[in-house]
Amino acid sequence: MDNKLFIVSTPIGNLKDITFRAIEILKEVNLIACEDTRVASILLNHYEIKKELISLNAVNETHRIENILSRIEEGDSCALISDAGTPGISDPGVRLISAAIERGIDVVPIPGASALITALTISGLPTNSFVFEGFIPQKKGRQKKLDQLSQEERTIVLYESTYRIEKLLNELNEHMPERLVVVCRELTKKFEETWRGTPAEILASFGEKVNKGEYVVVIAPKEWEVRSS
Repeated sequence: MDNKLFIVSTPIGNLKDITFRAIEILKEVNLIACEDTRVASILLNHYEIKKELISLNAVNETHRIENILSRIEEGDSCALISDAGTPGISDPGVRLISAAIERGIDVVPIPGASALITALTISGLPTNSFVFEGFIPQKKGRQKKLDQLSQEERTIVLYESTYRIEKLLNELNEHMPERLVVVCRELTKKFEETWRGTPAEILASFGEKVNKGEYVVVIAPKEWEVRSS
């Protein structure tokens, strides 16, 4: 356990979606680096785990890395978790992992839930080859990225927030109106929802108000609608 950095996947919603090994590691490490200590405490309290927490987010990541790595080099073990799912996937942590590798620290993966894979597996779209774009640019470069994605011959997976999901679907309706799209909201949670159809069909099914929550958007590859007809 000593002198190691464990990359621990945590549930994306349902607290039962965690592995026995992940719980074991979280109980044994000396400290846990997390995005938000308040969010991490919900999971840890549920499993009666009491550990030192240190926040590691987009704002403080740069100056927290040295502290965490020094602790590991002095003999501590550390688990890195995100607010939900697998650390480093559109979440802070990549810089910490990269710096740990450069300093010869063992980085150990503890696999588990990922919203990306969860949505992909229920989409009904090809999974043999796909591209994950995370959150596409909000302003500069956004239209260029959408143009590129409209020509993509692999299944596309995006993340989007409550505040921009309608904007994204309207843009998809402009750039690839006939494409089959699968939109997943609040995966594994009580109010989990999935919509399938063209961008326009999904927009119509949303009604007047978009529900809160994080969205995963899976888009069929170019020409998929032709092959599947």
